[in-house]
Amino acid sequence: MDDTWAILFLAAQPDVEIVAVGAAHGNVPTAVAAANALRVLDVVGLDQVPVAVGHPVPLQQPLRTAEFVHGADGLGGRAGPPSPRRVSAESAAEQLVRLARQRPGELTLLALAPLTNIALALRMEPNLPRLLRRVVFMGGAFHVPGNVTAWAEANSAHDPEAAEEVLRAGFDLIMVPLDMTEHAWADASWLKRIADATAPAARFASSVLETYVALYSDAHGTVGCVLHDPLAAAIMVDESLATYKERQVMVELAGHARGATLIDERKFRVDHGGIPDQRTTVRIAATVDAATAMDRVHRALITSEAGQSSKAHMP
Repeated sequence: MDDTWAILFLAAQPDVEIVAVGAAHGNVPTAVAAANALRVLDVVGLDQVPVAVGHPVPLQQPLRTAEFVHGADGLGGRAGPPSPRRVSAESAAEQLVRLARQRPGELTLLALAPLTNIALALRMEPNLPRLLRRVVFMGGAFHVPGNVTAWAEANSAHDPEAAEEVLRAGFDLIMVPLDMTEHAWADASWLKRIADATAPAARFASSVLETYVALYSDAHGTVGCVLHDPLAAAIMVDESLATYKERQVMVELAGHARGATLIDERKFRVDHGGIPDQRTTVRIAATVDAATAMDRVHRALITSEAGQSSKAHMP
């Protein structure tokens, strides 16, 4: 559901062009995610934006999905009829490589899922880190618990090998981890204002939330939910919403902490026991103005109209 809200938020931005969407496994199987992306784009009149189906399984582990959070159809049981459109003939990785080659240095990739497709695109085009302008990745957890295991956040845990490949590849990359997205709390009054709005995006966004809100409300003891992906989308549009620290990040690939994202926070340098190579640093969001970001998401949904022309890029 929060992926849906992120797309709806971006569709309402007058200076954002959604170039394409690549569907990934994670919340639901890849084909279901692709069908839902078509539905969401149709709601806001972006029925010319292509949706490509990504790789159906992680690189080296069995598929795990999270229907208990998002509903069997990925939209809280409210997906409705399928879009009349079809998905693209090319894969999500092929689509990403093609667009990056066609528009070198122009496109920002917003990654709201396991990084399987990006890792495969990187294998197809090793120059991808220089062809993309930037990658913004909603993923990782550093100083808070994970949400798949006690240590691992979902988008890294659902394909740790892919996350490790992408994080060491040299992209200009911003990570928006759980440490920050947990501040993007939508309480009951915030959600009611969305539910009471008449804009198509707001009506659709509110209609799919019941399962998601119920899970978070039960966990937190109060009505509301966390909007992880809309916060990452808001930061992609306006990086000044966060402050950042630059760190090398590696992903644990074995043991009970598999999928955990690791950084070396020691105040001194030694020749062992840290990140094992000279990988490029990434920027990790360290503080966030969540109140402003949530206000922007709110205003985008209640004022958006279907068919609004939308120009950051989201292949």
